[in-house]
Amino acid sequence: MAIPSKREIRKSRRRRRGAGERILRALVFLVAFLLLLVGLGYGYFRYQWGQISSAPCDTCVAAANGAPYNLLLIGSDSRAGESAAQAQQFGSTQAAGGQRSDTIKIVHVDPQAGTASTLSIPRDTFVTITDLPANSQLSTQNKINAAFSAGPDALVKTIENTFGIPISHYIVISFFGVMDAVNALGGISLDFPYPARDRDCSTGTCDNNSGLDIPTAGCQVLMGPQALSLSRSRYYQYYADGYWHSDPTSDLGRIQRQNLVIASALNKAKSTYNPLRLNSLLSSVVHDFTKDDNLTAGDLFALAERYHAFSGSSLQSYVLPTTGAVSSYAGDVEVVQPDAAAATIAQFLGGPFGTIITPPIDAYGSPMTLTPPAPTTTTAPAATTTHPAGSTGTGSAQANPTASSAPSFDPTPC
Repeated sequence: MAIPSKREIRKSRRRRRGAGERILRALVFLVAFLLLLVGLGYGYFRYQWGQISSAPCDTCVAAANGAPYNLLLIGSDSRAGESAAQAQQFGSTQAAGGQRSDTIKIVHVDPQAGTASTLSIPRDTFVTITDLPANSQLSTQNKINAAFSAGPDALVKTIENTFGIPISHYIVISFFGVMDAVNALGGISLDFPYPARDRDCSTGTCDNNSGLDIPTAGCQVLMGPQALSLSRSRYYQYYADGYWHSDPTSDLGRIQRQNLVIASALNKAKSTYNPLRLNSLLSSVVHDFTKDDNLTAGDLFALAERYHAFSGSSLQSYVLPTTGAVSSYAGDVEVVQPDAAAATIAQFLGGPFGTIITPPIDAYGSPMTLTPPAPTTTTAPAATTTHPAGSTGTGSAQANPTASSAPSFDPTPC
């Protein structure tokens, strides 16, 4: 057997070293490429975030770095900027002038745990509004959605003073924000056990209040207009046994369906890795939002990338316990149930709530006391994950039944 020369040995070593170096260079290139993609993704997110309108929030309470904080989501019912077709389906600016908070949700974010939960406040909750302008024609004792007529700061301060919940940030979603987001996602899939519609006969004539029209049962894809109609439906009806049945929960049932639409959209967004679709989603909704100027892209991007806080299937949801009542000057209102509300707020915050300056009021305008529950005797029911519900009927105190007790007539993801 021939002994290799020194020259042949050196060539062999160079070949082995060259192969190893090529593999190493390829790995370094791959890592650098992945880091570049992440950087570009975050950079593009920051660019899109910068297109969102911002405004100062003088009443927001700053949270310590890394500490839990509360973000207020406000769904505005302003029709400003709608098209003629949208005005025909959802009402014109003349028919629904001004702005009210059609949806009020507080998101409690814990950055350390990487979790989030929501608390929905019925729009007709009877409260004393803070910071209404002196020339306002509205009464300070009013439904909480009227606070938004004076802007986000008035609603933030009203929530802080009424329920002792400090608000650090807010996001206002325009009337068509849900519709644009769902369209950009390519729709959301929901299974309707029965045909459904939104039928309002309170004015003496019956019409489809929100435009919801689901003529057949089964799993189907809802695009933006029908998703918006579903989330706005306060007079929800379903067809079974030969006639139309009404959902007796009114605004509380509407909150449940809003949570369903949000959860479905979140899950669809998290499962969508198509860059073109995500680009369409970001670019189509940035003009539907307004935020406080201290809410940064990093606040949300860190949660979206590092945690699972905004997975629709795991998002814990609460509803403020109220009961239906009639005020002599405000009409139909939702009156807070003090003990159940105090327990629910404490559970939602994971601890005691703050000082209450203007407590919620009863149907006669008298203040009610919210007493924080003792830490060892908190009896608030557990939060739901997919089908949070408020009262199950006028006068009911059931705040957060489990998902299994959700109404059988509501749609479910499919």
